[in-house]
Amino acid sequence: MKFIRILAFPLSLLYGAIVAFRNKLYDWKVLTSKQFDLPVISVGNLCVGGTGKTPHIEYLIRLLKSEFYIAALSRGYGRKSSGFILADTQSTAADIGDEPLQFKRKFNNVRVAVDAKRVHGIKELLKNYPSLQCILLDDAFQHRAVMPGLSIVLTDYSKLYVNDLIVPSGTLREFKSGISRAEIIIVTKCPTILLPIERKRLISELKPLPHQKVYFSYIKYGDFQPISSDMKNPFPKEFYFERNYSILLLTGIANTSSLEYYLKDKVKNVERAKYADHHSYTVNDINAIKKIFNNIAPANKIILTTEKDAMRLKSPQFSDALKDLPVFYMPIEIDFHDKDKELFNEQIIHYVRTNQKNSSLHSK
Repeated sequence: MKFIRILAFPLSLLYGAIVAFRNKLYDWKVLTSKQFDLPVISVGNLCVGGTGKTPHIEYLIRLLKSEFYIAALSRGYGRKSSGFILADTQSTAADIGDEPLQFKRKFNNVRVAVDAKRVHGIKELLKNYPSLQCILLDDAFQHRAVMPGLSIVLTDYSKLYVNDLIVPSGTLREFKSGISRAEIIIVTKCPTILLPIERKRLISELKPLPHQKVYFSYIKYGDFQPISSDMKNPFPKEFYFERNYSILLLTGIANTSSLEYYLKDKVKNVERAKYADHHSYTVNDINAIKKIFNNIAPANKIILTTEKDAMRLKSPQFSDALKDLPVFYMPIEIDFHDKDKELFNEQIIHYVRTNQKNSSLHSK
């Protein structure tokens, strides 16, 4: 693997140089970035997927929705549609993608839209909802056509961007110097206990710039939820842990390491059925999964998937194939360590409160 990364390094340099040149065109204002007359918060990363953008967007929604009239805008990766689409209660993952669908189902009163062209997407949102007070941009750090008022970059505790390389040698989408555009860096998927000495070490590795704040978040795992509305689950997840269940972990996400680590010492064993990120499941996939599940020996066994995968698996086309299988998903939330929660909340709310403007319809 190391040899392959070395061979790919010239391609990484070429790709990085192209992206860096594109960024310079925006910096030199040869290419224009639109700035809008309302607070726009971008949540993204330097690497390709897997840092936890979805639960962090959800955290921001929970933080802001009671005080502000907000919307979330995503590209809608993996959808079968194109252009601008406003999510509603009838939307499917094929229409808008799994992550936006998750936002809409969890927060029905929040406006959720998808558009690969974020400038157009923001304009359409403002045309539909001219009183919007804040827009959250999902995975938009490299989308330089929009100039957000506040940029949040996530980096995985177990794989900091400072220790990574440009694709294809590594997983970075651009050179590490791109972090200078961010106002906030969040180290995600931290251990639930983070010692001060470890916090200090991480900050020394990241070397934040004077204008940047660094926060540390961790994952909170919820109880198992049945994927079918016909199936009830009155038990907390500890029920399955205490009875030594076996789990077939079904995933189509970029990074499963934190979930696998969480489960490994809590259940009898974990079998894996891994698919690519945002995998579009088929009935043949379900049949293959069923065979794997049937070959697991213990009587106490379930299939566990992620909430994002559940958005795709809840499609009506799979109802017959899944109806006899005990399929559950485990929702997750994030929280912050120590005083980071208070400081992060304060920074976000202060930004949104102090950047309200009379007109949201026209970009500068």
